[in-house]
Amino acid sequence: MTDTSSAKLIGTALIASEDAVATRQLTEAMEELALAVEVCIQVSDALGRVNNSKLEVAVIDFSLGNQAALLLEQLRCSASNRTAVAFAITSSSAETAYALKVGSSFALERPLTRDSLRHTLQAAYGLIVRERRRYFRHPISVPAAATRKGESEIFGKTVNVSERGMAFSGSTPLVPGDEATMQFTLTNPQLAITVECKVCWTNDGGQSGLSFLFLPSSVSSELQAWLAQRLEEQLPDLVTQRFQTPTRS
Repeated sequence: MTDTSSAKLIGTALIASEDAVATRQLTEAMEELALAVEVCIQVSDALGRVNNSKLEVAVIDFSLGNQAALLLEQLRCSASNRTAVAFAITSSSAETAYALKVGSSFALERPLTRDSLRHTLQAAYGLIVRERRRYFRHPISVPAAATRKGESEIFGKTVNVSERGMAFSGSTPLVPGDEATMQFTLTNPQLAITVECKVCWTNDGGQSGLSFLFLPSSVSSELQAWLAQRLEEQLPDLVTQRFQTPTRS
């Protein structure tokens, strides 16, 4: 297994293939997209990665036979990776049709070329960013307040924010299992958020992890856009210039 990383990454891509040439071509293409690449020659190793790691992208070579479909099925059943963007490497139109039928997002039919890879990756770019954003936590410290039913307000600051939750550092510890209303305003651009939360964890440093229970759809959409902007700011300029496609209404 090989591992490639860089300072600014959009996420992790797993390649499951015994084809050294295809693996090299894909690794180069994925690294251009700011993806860290892990290569597994053995399906058993790939299954371990699917079950124990968060992946934004999985590339499965269907020349592995029945094991390829098994790996794809495991990916789609994984709590962390069921929405990962899946690419199938195929060798015929029939195999392409089968790979798409059993759950691949895209197919890369041999012979692989730089142009064909880039074309498919450009089409997939938005989905890959969206998958990364689902779990993306942006560190930010702004004033925040927690209100619990029948209790005094707790003041503190945010630690980070994601689509589904946040971390909070307050003057008084919160209790796991409790529900609280959090109020804070993100910056650049400003976005005021009031959200019902459940406390998932606390630590000795006074920090708490909270999951969002309810966020109005309009605010949720604005938060997603805000996080997408923060994520894009972290990517190398070359990636966004090459792969970003115009927004369509």
